[in-house]
Amino acid sequence: MNAEPHDAPIAPDEPTTTADVPPKRRGWFGRRSGWVKALIMLGVLVVLVSSGVAGGAYLLVNRYENKVDRAALLPSAPAEEAARSKQNWESGALNLLLLGSDSRATEPGGTSPIGERSDTIMLVHIARDRDKATIISIPRDSYVEVPAGGSWKGGKNKINAAFAFGGAALTATTVQKLTGIPLDGAMIANFASIRDLVDAVGGVEVCVPYDVKSTFSDREWKQGCHAMDGAIAEEFMRQRYNVPGGDFGRIRNQQLVVQAVISKVARNNLLYKPLELDTLLGIAADSLTVDQSLDLRDLVFAVRDIRPRNITYATVPYTSAGLKTPAGTAVKLDDQAAAEMFAAVRDDTIDRWLADNPPREPGS
Repeated sequence: MNAEPHDAPIAPDEPTTTADVPPKRRGWFGRRSGWVKALIMLGVLVVLVSSGVAGGAYLLVNRYENKVDRAALLPSAPAEEAARSKQNWESGALNLLLLGSDSRATEPGGTSPIGERSDTIMLVHIARDRDKATIISIPRDSYVEVPAGGSWKGGKNKINAAFAFGGAALTATTVQKLTGIPLDGAMIANFASIRDLVDAVGGVEVCVPYDVKSTFSDREWKQGCHAMDGAIAEEFMRQRYNVPGGDFGRIRNQQLVVQAVISKVARNNLLYKPLELDTLLGIAADSLTVDQSLDLRDLVFAVRDIRPRNITYATVPYTSAGLKTPAGTAVKLDDQAAAEMFAAVRDDTIDRWLADNPPREPGS
């Protein structure tokens, strides 16, 4: 039931990906797991403003805002929906779309071409009380209804096909159709390496809930806590064949490393080391494209009372990772459980729903 979904073409002309080839280093944040940068930036903002230095956070946002690329990542919203979103930013729960792309064609400051995959699709839910956040991964191979857009005429496909056919806007439309959740903002990041980031914070301790054996070396991580430098963390995050749940296990491993980095940032008082903080936020800002309507100062205000320990990670429930489809082997979402999860997000009760329906570990 939890067999790993095989990668299959999402469009006849899709270029071959080299995502599983060990990437060459390109300095800090190299070129892998770009969504990690977005989560780290969000986590650093949370740490910063929740440590009683919100004024400093506003100064940092002003400093880095001109480094963040802007684009129309969300489709045009009807007037009523736009007004509701404005109200959400003032006093309601917020839902942001976070995308990670594996494009190898773009250069810093360039635009992302249609045709790249969306390797990671996440919903970031910020509670109405602004005291907690939930980050929900939507499996990239989920077989869903993808509305017409670009060269796609509409119909069932893997959800990451939406990005290939119509970019972030079609992905956002697909996510909204799947979840029934209006989106209040969006961010996208290209793939990048985390190894130098981990080294910059002096390494991390990652607690693994299952055994993982590397396919790139003889290294093995038994259930328990492990000290990792950047190279080891990168190797750990790239595992997908000898990890429970396959691609779901890799998602979980990435979450574990992100949590460890955010925790280390908080424990090391990085906030009071201006040069390190400046480097981290500057590079993260350089790597991100943010929806043209998203005000970063509003985002700082929204997360100022969230403590890092109150960021929860989850994955949309599924029943099979081996669904046979015209698009190749795909993930069959659990329609009932997923609908309940999405309803809980809309009702801002996702924390209670997750408590009643604890996520299973990959492979369980």
